[in-house]
Amino acid sequence: MYSKLKLITGNSNRALAEEVARYAGVPLADIDLFKFSNDESFVKINDNVRGADVFIIQPTNRPVNDNLMDLLIMIDALKRASAQRINCVIPYYAYARSDKKDQPRVPITAKLVADLLTVAGANRIIAVDFHAEQIQGFFNIPVDHLYSVPTFARYFQSMDIQDIVVVSPDSGGANRARALAKRLNCGFAIGDKRRTGNDDKSELFNIIGDVCGKSTILFDDIIDTGGSLIKVANALQQYDVKRIFAACTHGVLSGHAVQNIMESPIEKLFVTNTIPLSEEAVQCPKIVQLSIAEMLAIAIKKIHIEESLSILFR
Repeated sequence: MYSKLKLITGNSNRALAEEVARYAGVPLADIDLFKFSNDESFVKINDNVRGADVFIIQPTNRPVNDNLMDLLIMIDALKRASAQRINCVIPYYAYARSDKKDQPRVPITAKLVADLLTVAGANRIIAVDFHAEQIQGFFNIPVDHLYSVPTFARYFQSMDIQDIVVVSPDSGGANRARALAKRLNCGFAIGDKRRTGNDDKSELFNIIGDVCGKSTILFDDIIDTGGSLIKVANALQQYDVKRIFAACTHGVLSGHAVQNIMESPIEKLFVTNTIPLSEEAVQCPKIVQLSIAEMLAIAIKKIHIEESLSILFR
């Protein structure tokens, strides 16, 4: 067992880190993190971390490259300050959608990021809902992969929605949506996208599964511009569904995503706080943010005392 537990954070999502610290009962360590006028980042750890079990809470959301570089520099600073173990809590793992070589002469950036973290000196990764499960295998160090499904399941159960069907926007996210449907003890369906002509933009969305007259929950891991999610929501309207909700772990919400959500048939969009919401998203009446801070705090305490994390998946 490690003698000292330390929590530190960068600038990517301080509100989440502070909430995790409150649940864990451990204050955030004092650090200096800023940029020089030449745009280079600087980190100084002001607390003694020698022999400590340190957890860096730093999702790699926008600005992605700045937050990723800050994380790497914090790891290096801790390693040189003789921290015994460096654990990276990365609720949102950037570049996760670049997880395979699906075109000629393109990188597998998710693997590159894994290599950078490992070489920098990380001893363990704690992440939430990787876009692709195989990203765990990109690391040669332990990875604790946490899931938002229990958080969403508890919230939807408290809403007491009748006749629910969980819908995956595509086949790639079927396992994720199926896991939520299993917890809600409800039906499950999949969106099927097909080309209707030579034009790459010509698409037809079909729904595989019984959704007629049901309340539907579109469930995915990331909502970026919201284009695909909204197309499936529009397709659901053709099946006379009662209500359309959407939920995703990582609310990137780039471009005109918030405006698109407001104009869509989606009644409510539920996201977690792995990524801080923009002011526009905070003010949007359709967007509801759920917290995963307690789950992260439990995971951190369990990892620190070398106990199983299985309680988080029950």
